[in-house]
Amino acid sequence: MSSILTNNGAMVALQTLKSINKGLSGVQSEISTGKRISSAKDNSAVWAISKVMESDVKGFKAISDSLSLGESTVAVARNASETVTDLLTQMKGKIVAAQEDNVDRAKINDDVTALKNQINSVVSAAQFNGLNLVDGSVASASVLASLDRDGSGNVTASSITVAAQDLSTGGYTANDVFGSSTGTSAAGDTVAFTLDAGGGTSDIVIDDTAGAAFAAGDRVTVRIGDQEASYTVSADDVAATTTSDLVAVGLKNAIDDLGISGLTVDYDSGSPGRLDFTNAGTVDIAVGAQFVNAGSGGLGVMAGIDVSTGGGAASALAAIETLIDTSISAASALGSVESRISIQADFIGNLTDSLKSGIGAMVDANMEEASARLQALQVQQQLGVQSLSIANQAPQTVLSLFR
Repeated sequence: MSSILTNNGAMVALQTLKSINKGLSGVQSEISTGKRISSAKDNSAVWAISKVMESDVKGFKAISDSLSLGESTVAVARNASETVTDLLTQMKGKIVAAQEDNVDRAKINDDVTALKNQINSVVSAAQFNGLNLVDGSVASASVLASLDRDGSGNVTASSITVAAQDLSTGGYTANDVFGSSTGTSAAGDTVAFTLDAGGGTSDIVIDDTAGAAFAAGDRVTVRIGDQEASYTVSADDVAATTTSDLVAVGLKNAIDDLGISGLTVDYDSGSPGRLDFTNAGTVDIAVGAQFVNAGSGGLGVMAGIDVSTGGGAASALAAIETLIDTSISAASALGSVESRISIQADFIGNLTDSLKSGIGAMVDANMEEASARLQALQVQQQLGVQSLSIANQAPQTVLSLFR
């Protein structure tokens, strides 16, 4: 049946053309935006996942900046520690030279003082963006390192803690905790002597009879050869009436734990604070002791180094080894955490790239496929227009019935 009111062919052709135009519009959107899913209406689930991942990428970019800042800060501190180590090594050379009697100790002491001033300058200048990790002003610093998302979508931030290394030289006060000892080259806050092989003896006397010599946190360190033992004074030690005995016993136990072959350390309760050393080994043993009060910086004892006299030169030789060890330990610790930050920064960079690739796989348009679809839909559109035009001409044939 022919009808001029209802043209079924035209309606079918029109619906087909609308479908073709809709597909063409979608392909053109993909080509112009580069995305297969550009809004929630395209695919709400995938769009939501991609947006969460995009927010993580933004967060990781901020973390990358934080890690760069932290790495630079630690690098400055590490370089300062290494420089201080070099300067202390130079100072050791001067101190060793001052052990000889036939030298001008006054001039050597001037060189030592210049090195001390240079160390102070290095430590003071070792700051990045106002943060100094080696001058004792802070105990630690945190570097934002990651964003951790669990299966429930909860996000927590994690950090790398950088322990500050105190290389400051202030706060040291002389307490004269070492009393007169047999065979020692100096007394006061430092003691140094050599134990001859095959039975050499000497002693260290820890004496607090001059008054409140000890405070909680004070530390006595003994270097024996290339090993070191120390004892930190506690509040209970200070409260006791025999503080020097408690410190001596604690120090003896620490030395015994080193297990040095041939060395014997005896404590006699009849001689308060006294430790007797005997070397039954086959090689000479150098022994040096250093007292550091709780309020001094990591290199605080450096302030007391004076090689203008023979006794001062001998005391300085015992102190310089502890100072060098302190700076080496600081550089090592800072280098370790700097390496960790660098590894984390590389990982965050790779992780960010992986997230971007994952987002692209979900929402990016396949441009080769889009190009082929565009050409096919353009041909279909032309054919659809022609089909609709033919369908619209169908009612014209009805006129021939009325001629």
